[in-house]
Amino acid sequence: MECYSLRTIYESNDFITILNETDEGYVIRIVRDKDGYDEVTNEFMTKELFETCLRTGYLTKIESSSRKLVATA
Repeated sequence: MECYSLRTIYESNDFITILNETDEGYVIRIVRDKDGYDEVTNEFMTKELFETCLRTGYLTKIESSSRKLVATA
């Protein structure tokens, strides 16, 4: 599973994990830090939107050493 951090205006520790890939896009899990508790949602993101988020810096891939910490959150 690949993990990506989300750029936010509040510098919180929000991230997404790709759960599954389809021809049209990705099933992702979004984990947002909401004042000390995690809000977890599963969503679908098109490949076009995902590529745009990477290109603009909204999503940044988390390196493998940090991924272990994210996966257990």
